[in-house]
Amino acid sequence: MKDVVKTIVVTGTAGFIGSEVSRLLLDAGQKVIGIDDLNDAYDIRLKKWRLAQLEGRKGFHFHRIDITDRDALRQLFVDTPGIDGVINLAARAGVRQSLTNPWVYVDTNVTGTLNLLDLCREFEIKKFVLSSTSSLYGAKNPRPFSEEANTESPLSPYAASKKGAEAMCYSYHHLYGIDVTVLRYFTVFGPAGRPDMSLFRFVQWVNEDRPVTIFGDGQQSRDFTYVEDIARGTIAALRPVGYEIINLGSDKPFILMDALHLIEELVGKKATIVYKPFHPADILATWANINKAQQLLAWQPIFSFQEGVARLVTWYQQNQEWTKDVATD
Repeated sequence: MKDVVKTIVVTGTAGFIGSEVSRLLLDAGQKVIGIDDLNDAYDIRLKKWRLAQLEGRKGFHFHRIDITDRDALRQLFVDTPGIDGVINLAARAGVRQSLTNPWVYVDTNVTGTLNLLDLCREFEIKKFVLSSTSSLYGAKNPRPFSEEANTESPLSPYAASKKGAEAMCYSYHHLYGIDVTVLRYFTVFGPAGRPDMSLFRFVQWVNEDRPVTIFGDGQQSRDFTYVEDIARGTIAALRPVGYEIINLGSDKPFILMDALHLIEELVGKKATIVYKPFHPADILATWANINKAQQLLAWQPIFSFQEGVARLVTWYQQNQEWTKDVATD
Protein backbone atom coordinates (compact mmCIF):
# COMPACT_ATOMS: atom_id res chain seq x y z
CA MET A 1 0.00 0.00 0.00
CA LYS A 2 2.66 2.48 -0.99
CA ASP A 3 1.69 6.11 -1.53
CA VAL A 4 -1.59 5.77 0.35
CA VAL A 5 -2.83 7.34 3.53
CA LYS A 6 -2.85 5.77 6.98
CA THR A 7 -6.06 6.84 8.75
CA ILE A 8 -9.12 6.51 6.55
CA VAL A 9 -12.73 7.49 7.09
CA VAL A 10 -14.93 4.90 5.37
CA THR A 11 -18.59 5.90 5.16
CA GLY A 12 -21.06 3.12 4.57
CA THR A 13 -18.72 0.81 6.47
CA ALA A 14 -21.54 -1.71 7.12
CA GLY A 15 -22.51 -1.64 3.45
CA PHE A 16 -21.65 -4.27 0.87
CA ILE A 17 -18.61 -2.53 -0.59
CA GLY A 18 -17.76 -0.48 2.50
CA SER A 19 -17.35 -3.51 4.72
CA GLU A 20 -15.00 -5.17 2.23
CA VAL A 21 -12.94 -1.99 1.81
CA SER A 22 -12.73 -1.69 5.60
CA ARG A 23 -11.62 -5.32 5.91
CA LEU A 24 -8.82 -4.96 3.38
CA LEU A 25 -7.62 -1.69 4.94
CA LEU A 26 -7.48 -3.34 8.35
CA ASP A 27 -5.70 -6.35 6.87
CA ALA A 28 -3.04 -3.91 5.60
CA GLY A 29 -2.59 -2.35 9.05
CA GLN A 30 -4.51 0.83 8.37
CA LYS A 31 -6.78 2.63 10.85
CA VAL A 32 -10.43 2.75 9.77
CA ILE A 33 -12.94 5.27 11.09
CA GLY A 34 -16.14 3.54 10.03
CA ILE A 35 -19.35 5.53 9.63
CA ASP A 36 -22.79 4.08 8.93
CA ASP A 37 -26.34 4.98 9.95
CA LEU A 38 -27.49 1.35 9.70
CA ASN A 39 -30.69 2.42 7.94
CA ASP A 40 -33.40 0.00 6.88
CA ALA A 41 -33.17 0.55 3.11
CA TYR A 42 -32.87 -3.25 3.03
CA ASP A 43 -32.73 -5.99 5.67
CA ILE A 44 -30.66 -4.69 8.57
CA ARG A 45 -29.42 -8.22 9.31
CA LEU A 46 -27.09 -8.00 6.32
CA LYS A 47 -25.53 -4.79 7.63
CA LYS A 48 -25.19 -6.20 11.13
CA TRP A 49 -23.57 -9.37 9.78
CA ARG A 50 -21.02 -7.35 7.82
CA LEU A 51 -20.32 -5.04 10.76
CA ALA A 52 -19.81 -8.03 13.06
CA GLN A 53 -16.89 -9.13 10.84
CA LEU A 54 -15.16 -5.79 11.58
CA GLU A 55 -16.00 -4.98 15.19
CA GLY A 56 -13.28 -5.82 17.66
CA ARG A 57 -10.52 -5.69 15.05
CA LYS A 58 -7.45 -3.63 15.84
CA GLY A 59 -7.66 -0.19 14.24
CA PHE A 60 -11.42 -0.23 13.62
CA HIS A 61 -13.59 2.46 15.21
CA PHE A 62 -17.30 2.54 14.40
CA HIS A 63 -19.64 5.53 14.63
CA ARG A 64 -23.36 5.36 13.91
CA ILE A 65 -23.88 8.61 12.00
CA ASP A 66 -26.01 9.64 9.02
CA ILE A 67 -23.84 11.58 6.55
CA THR A 68 -26.71 14.03 6.05
CA ASP A 69 -26.16 15.12 9.69
CA ARG A 70 -23.40 17.66 9.22
CA ASP A 71 -23.15 18.58 12.90
CA ALA A 72 -22.59 14.97 14.00
CA LEU A 73 -20.07 14.45 11.21
CA ARG A 74 -18.19 17.61 12.13
CA GLN A 75 -17.95 16.59 15.77
CA LEU A 76 -16.44 13.27 14.71
CA PHE A 77 -13.84 15.09 12.60
CA VAL A 78 -13.07 17.37 15.55
CA ASP A 79 -12.63 14.34 17.82
CA THR A 80 -10.47 12.44 15.29
CA PRO A 81 -7.31 14.36 14.46
CA GLY A 82 -5.00 13.07 11.77
CA ILE A 83 -7.53 11.88 9.19
CA ASP A 84 -5.66 11.37 5.93
CA GLY A 85 -8.49 10.59 3.55
CA VAL A 86 -12.19 9.92 3.12
CA ILE A 87 -13.75 7.10 1.10
CA ASN A 88 -17.43 7.93 0.67
CA LEU A 89 -19.31 4.67 0.14
CA ALA A 90 -22.43 5.71 2.04
CA ALA A 91 -25.19 5.97 -0.54
CA ARG A 92 -28.75 5.19 -1.37
CA ALA A 93 -28.29 2.74 -4.20
CA GLY A 94 -30.58 0.98 -6.65
CA VAL A 95 -32.23 2.15 -9.83
CA ARG A 96 -35.83 1.03 -9.28
CA GLN A 97 -36.10 2.07 -5.64
CA SER A 98 -35.03 5.59 -6.56
CA LEU A 99 -38.28 6.04 -8.48
CA THR A 100 -40.23 5.54 -5.26
CA ASN A 101 -38.38 8.04 -3.07
CA PRO A 102 -35.99 10.21 -5.10
CA TRP A 103 -35.68 12.74 -2.27
CA VAL A 104 -33.74 10.41 0.01
CA TYR A 105 -31.33 9.73 -2.87
CA VAL A 106 -30.61 13.44 -3.26
CA ASP A 107 -30.27 13.86 0.52
CA THR A 108 -27.73 11.06 0.95
CA ASN A 109 -25.92 11.01 -2.38
CA VAL A 110 -25.66 14.75 -3.02
CA THR A 111 -26.05 16.55 0.32
CA GLY A 112 -24.17 13.82 2.20
CA THR A 113 -21.29 14.07 -0.26
CA LEU A 114 -21.29 17.86 0.07
CA ASN A 115 -21.09 17.58 3.87
CA LEU A 116 -18.05 15.32 3.65
CA LEU A 117 -16.32 17.45 1.02
CA ASP A 118 -16.81 20.59 3.06
CA LEU A 119 -15.38 18.91 6.13
CA CYS A 120 -12.38 17.86 4.06
CA ARG A 121 -12.00 21.53 3.14
CA GLU A 122 -12.36 22.70 6.75
CA PHE A 123 -10.01 20.11 8.23
CA GLU A 124 -7.55 20.22 5.31
CA ILE A 125 -7.99 16.56 4.37
CA LYS A 126 -6.47 16.27 0.94
CA LYS A 127 -7.86 12.97 -0.39
CA PHE A 128 -11.46 12.08 -1.23
CA VAL A 129 -12.75 8.97 -3.01
CA LEU A 130 -16.36 8.88 -4.22
CA SER A 131 -18.30 5.77 -5.18
CA SER A 132 -20.30 6.42 -8.33
CA THR A 133 -22.08 4.19 -10.80
CA SER A 134 -22.08 2.78 -14.31
CA SER A 135 -25.79 3.68 -14.41
CA LEU A 136 -24.65 7.16 -15.50
CA TYR A 137 -23.76 5.85 -18.97
CA GLY A 138 -27.42 5.39 -19.85
CA ALA A 139 -28.65 3.61 -22.95
CA LYS A 140 -27.02 5.41 -25.88
CA ASN A 141 -23.26 5.38 -25.28
CA PRO A 142 -21.10 2.96 -27.29
CA ARG A 143 -19.76 -0.05 -25.40
CA PRO A 144 -17.44 -0.64 -23.70
CA PHE A 145 -18.23 2.51 -21.72
CA SER A 146 -15.29 4.88 -21.35
CA GLU A 147 -15.04 7.63 -18.76
CA GLU A 148 -15.24 10.29 -21.47
CA ALA A 149 -18.71 9.14 -22.58
CA ASN A 150 -21.72 11.44 -22.30
CA THR A 151 -23.40 11.17 -18.91
CA GLU A 152 -25.85 14.04 -19.27
CA SER A 153 -28.92 11.82 -19.69
CA PRO A 154 -29.31 9.72 -16.51
CA LEU A 155 -32.25 7.31 -16.71
CA SER A 156 -33.11 7.26 -12.99
CA PRO A 157 -33.04 9.56 -9.94
CA TYR A 158 -30.30 7.29 -8.56
CA ALA A 159 -28.04 7.96 -11.54
CA ALA A 160 -28.93 11.67 -11.47
CA SER A 161 -28.01 11.92 -7.78
CA LYS A 162 -24.62 10.34 -8.44
CA LYS A 163 -24.04 12.76 -11.32
CA GLY A 164 -24.71 15.58 -8.86
CA ALA A 165 -22.21 14.11 -6.40
CA GLU A 166 -19.55 13.86 -9.11
CA ALA A 167 -20.11 17.50 -10.07
CA MET A 168 -19.80 18.61 -6.44
CA CYS A 169 -16.52 16.71 -6.16
CA TYR A 170 -15.13 18.57 -9.15
CA SER A 171 -16.15 21.92 -7.69
CA TYR A 172 -14.34 21.20 -4.43
CA HIS A 173 -11.28 19.94 -6.29
CA HIS A 174 -11.21 23.11 -8.39
CA LEU A 175 -11.85 25.53 -5.53
CA TYR A 176 -9.94 23.95 -2.67
CA GLY A 177 -7.40 21.59 -4.21
CA ILE A 178 -8.90 18.40 -2.79
CA ASP A 179 -7.51 15.38 -4.62
CA VAL A 180 -10.54 13.41 -5.84
CA THR A 181 -10.96 10.00 -7.39
CA VAL A 182 -14.48 9.20 -8.63
CA LEU A 183 -15.03 5.49 -9.14
CA ARG A 184 -17.82 4.28 -11.39
CA TYR A 185 -18.63 0.76 -10.22
CA PHE A 186 -20.08 -1.88 -12.53
CA THR A 187 -22.63 -4.33 -11.03
CA VAL A 188 -20.84 -5.42 -7.87
CA PHE A 189 -21.67 -8.89 -6.54
CA GLY A 190 -20.47 -11.41 -3.99
CA PRO A 191 -21.19 -12.75 -0.49
CA ALA A 192 -23.43 -10.61 1.73
CA GLY A 193 -24.41 -8.45 -1.22
CA ARG A 194 -27.42 -6.20 -1.62
CA PRO A 195 -30.68 -8.17 -1.77
CA ASP A 196 -32.15 -5.98 -4.51
CA MET A 197 -29.41 -7.10 -6.92
CA SER A 198 -30.16 -9.85 -9.40
CA LEU A 199 -27.57 -12.41 -8.30
CA PHE A 200 -28.55 -12.35 -4.61
CA ARG A 201 -32.17 -12.72 -5.65
CA PHE A 202 -31.48 -15.58 -8.03
CA VAL A 203 -29.44 -17.47 -5.43
CA GLN A 204 -32.17 -17.09 -2.83
CA TRP A 205 -35.04 -17.88 -5.15
CA VAL A 206 -33.43 -20.99 -6.62
CA ASN A 207 -32.31 -22.29 -3.22
CA GLU A 208 -35.78 -21.75 -1.72
CA ASP A 209 -37.72 -23.07 -4.75
CA ARG A 210 -39.34 -19.69 -5.36
CA PRO A 211 -40.24 -18.31 -8.80
CA VAL A 212 -37.44 -16.34 -10.45
CA THR A 213 -38.56 -12.99 -11.89
CA ILE A 214 -36.86 -11.95 -15.13
CA PHE A 215 -37.51 -8.47 -16.52
CA GLY A 216 -37.51 -8.62 -20.32
CA ASP A 217 -36.17 -11.70 -22.10
CA GLY A 218 -33.15 -12.26 -19.85
CA GLN A 219 -30.69 -11.48 -22.65
CA GLN A 220 -29.57 -8.22 -21.08
CA SER A 221 -25.94 -8.33 -20.00
CA ARG A 222 -24.05 -6.85 -17.05
CA ASP A 223 -20.38 -6.28 -16.37
CA PHE A 224 -20.54 -8.20 -13.08
CA THR A 225 -17.55 -7.38 -10.85
CA TYR A 226 -16.60 -9.28 -7.70
CA VAL A 227 -16.68 -7.25 -4.50
CA GLU A 228 -13.10 -7.96 -3.43
CA ASP A 229 -11.83 -6.71 -6.78
CA ILE A 230 -13.89 -3.55 -6.35
CA ALA A 231 -12.53 -3.07 -2.83
CA ARG A 232 -8.93 -3.42 -4.01
CA GLY A 233 -9.55 -0.83 -6.71
CA THR A 234 -11.16 1.51 -4.22
CA ILE A 235 -8.14 1.35 -1.93
CA ALA A 236 -5.80 1.85 -4.88
CA ALA A 237 -7.79 5.01 -5.65
CA LEU A 238 -6.40 6.63 -2.49
CA ARG A 239 -3.25 7.53 -4.42
CA PRO A 240 -3.01 11.15 -5.65
CA VAL A 241 -4.50 11.74 -9.11
CA GLY A 242 -5.74 15.36 -9.06
CA TYR A 243 -9.30 14.80 -10.23
CA GLU A 244 -10.10 11.64 -12.15
CA ILE A 245 -13.16 9.55 -12.99
CA ILE A 246 -12.23 5.87 -13.26
CA ASN A 247 -14.27 2.79 -14.18
CA LEU A 248 -13.99 -0.34 -12.06
CA GLY A 249 -15.48 -3.32 -13.86
CA SER A 250 -14.63 -6.82 -15.00
CA ASP A 251 -14.48 -5.96 -18.72
CA LYS A 252 -16.31 -9.28 -19.30
CA PRO A 253 -20.09 -8.83 -19.57
CA PHE A 254 -22.27 -11.81 -18.70
CA ILE A 255 -25.80 -12.45 -19.96
CA LEU A 256 -28.38 -12.52 -17.17
CA MET A 257 -29.97 -15.80 -18.28
CA ASP A 258 -26.55 -17.45 -18.39
CA ALA A 259 -25.94 -16.23 -14.84
CA LEU A 260 -29.19 -17.88 -13.75
CA HIS A 261 -28.18 -21.15 -15.41
CA LEU A 262 -24.83 -21.07 -13.58
CA ILE A 263 -26.65 -20.61 -10.26
CA GLU A 264 -28.98 -23.51 -11.10
CA GLU A 265 -25.95 -25.68 -11.72
CA LEU A 266 -24.22 -24.66 -8.48
CA VAL A 267 -27.36 -25.07 -6.36
CA GLY A 268 -28.48 -28.25 -8.11
CA LYS A 269 -32.02 -27.06 -8.80
CA LYS A 270 -33.96 -25.76 -11.80
CA ALA A 271 -35.62 -22.36 -11.64
CA THR A 272 -39.26 -21.62 -12.35
CA ILE A 273 -39.09 -18.41 -14.36
CA VAL A 274 -41.70 -15.63 -14.41
CA TYR A 275 -41.17 -13.05 -17.15
CA LYS A 276 -42.16 -9.40 -16.64
CA PRO A 277 -41.82 -6.36 -18.92
CA PHE A 278 -38.42 -4.71 -19.18
CA HIS A 279 -38.15 -1.81 -16.73
CA PRO A 280 -37.76 1.66 -18.37
CA ALA A 281 -35.14 2.76 -15.83
CA ASP A 282 -32.90 -0.21 -16.68
CA ILE A 283 -30.39 -0.46 -19.51
CA LEU A 284 -29.86 -3.44 -21.77
CA ALA A 285 -26.13 -3.84 -21.29
CA THR A 286 -23.14 -2.56 -19.35
CA TRP A 287 -19.50 -3.07 -20.20
CA ALA A 288 -16.54 -1.26 -18.68
CA ASN A 289 -13.49 0.02 -20.46
CA ILE A 290 -10.94 -0.40 -17.64
CA ASN A 291 -7.83 0.90 -19.40
CA LYS A 292 -7.74 3.97 -17.16
CA ALA A 293 -7.88 1.89 -13.98
CA GLN A 294 -5.02 -0.25 -15.27
CA GLN A 295 -2.92 2.80 -16.16
CA LEU A 296 -3.59 5.09 -13.17
CA LEU A 297 -4.23 2.58 -10.39
CA ALA A 298 -2.29 -0.47 -11.61
CA TRP A 299 -5.55 -2.34 -11.03
CA GLN A 300 -7.32 -5.13 -12.82
CA PRO A 301 -9.89 -7.70 -11.67
CA ILE A 302 -8.67 -11.07 -10.43
CA PHE A 303 -11.82 -13.07 -9.73
CA SER A 304 -13.75 -14.79 -12.50
CA PHE A 305 -17.51 -14.52 -12.63
CA GLN A 306 -17.85 -18.24 -12.01
CA GLU A 307 -15.64 -18.16 -8.90
CA GLY A 308 -17.47 -15.14 -7.51
CA VAL A 309 -20.89 -16.72 -7.97
CA ALA A 310 -19.68 -19.94 -6.35
CA ARG A 311 -18.55 -17.92 -3.31
CA LEU A 312 -21.91 -16.16 -3.16
CA VAL A 313 -23.79 -19.47 -3.26
CA THR A 314 -21.57 -20.94 -0.53
CA TRP A 315 -22.02 -17.90 1.73
CA TYR A 316 -25.78 -17.95 1.22
CA GLN A 317 -26.08 -21.61 2.10
CA GLN A 318 -23.82 -21.27 5.15
CA ASN A 319 -26.14 -18.53 6.47
CA GLN A 320 -29.39 -19.94 5.08
CA GLU A 321 -31.11 -19.97 8.45
CA TRP A 322 -31.62 -16.22 8.10
CA THR A 323 -30.72 -15.36 4.48
CA LYS A 324 -33.78 -17.31 3.29
CA ASP A 325 -35.98 -14.70 4.98
CA VAL A 326 -34.25 -11.60 3.58
CA ALA A 327 -36.76 -9.61 1.53
CA THR A 328 -35.81 -9.63 -2.16
CA ASP A 329 -39.05 -8.43 -3.77
